[in-house]
Amino acid sequence: MPRKSPFHVRTTELCLSQNWQEWSGYFSAESYALDHMREYNAVRTSAAMFDVSPLFKYHVHGRDAAKLLDRVVTRDVSKCRENQVLYTTWCDDDGKIIDDGTLARIGTDAFRLTAALPTIDWLQDNAFGLEVEIEDVTHDFGALAIQGPTSRDLLQRLTRADLARLPYFHQLEDELAGAPVRISRTGYTGDLGYEIFVETKHALQVWDAIAEIGKD
Repeated sequence: MPRKSPFHVRTTELCLSQNWQEWSGYFSAESYALDHMREYNAVRTSAAMFDVSPLFKYHVHGRDAAKLLDRVVTRDVSKCRENQVLYTTWCDDDGKIIDDGTLARIGTDAFRLTAALPTIDWLQDNAFGLEVEIEDVTHDFGALAIQGPTSRDLLQRLTRADLARLPYFHQLEDELAGAPVRISRTGYTGDLGYEIFVETKHALQVWDAIAEIGKD
């Protein structure tokens, strides 16, 4: 039985098509309206909100966190500055790509890795002999993608952070609608957009605030 994301009670109300799929063990709406063009046009002309909570999320921290990630991913992690986000792939022993995702440096020796496929076993295998902790926090955090040309203006009304000063592929920690969040200027639509990571207990608070602003 698939899990329900922290936003499932809201996505269920909105999914008129009842077109659901299984994504990494979660219920996920494949489309909300009967015709997907409304959602497509929202991304291209205004803003749209995606529940991307099913992404696997790992916190990697400790003295050797960067050393472990340099063993695994194809980017030079030593060049990743605090609050910078890298898009990267990781490979098996034969150099073949296993998966891709984003790697954010959220502290001096702390990183968040997102992945489409379960990756913790591969991280643990490569952590042998290193002083590092790997936590699977997938179920502890909801994740939203707010994408489209008006996404910045929409989110700016809910946070004190100056989103206009947040560079592409960087992230910050602040509050959104009074809830602690991490906001990264990333996404997979090719348009202006942001991804928000929020603890499960605050998830609906953030969803409702964004949805209310989006009605204007």
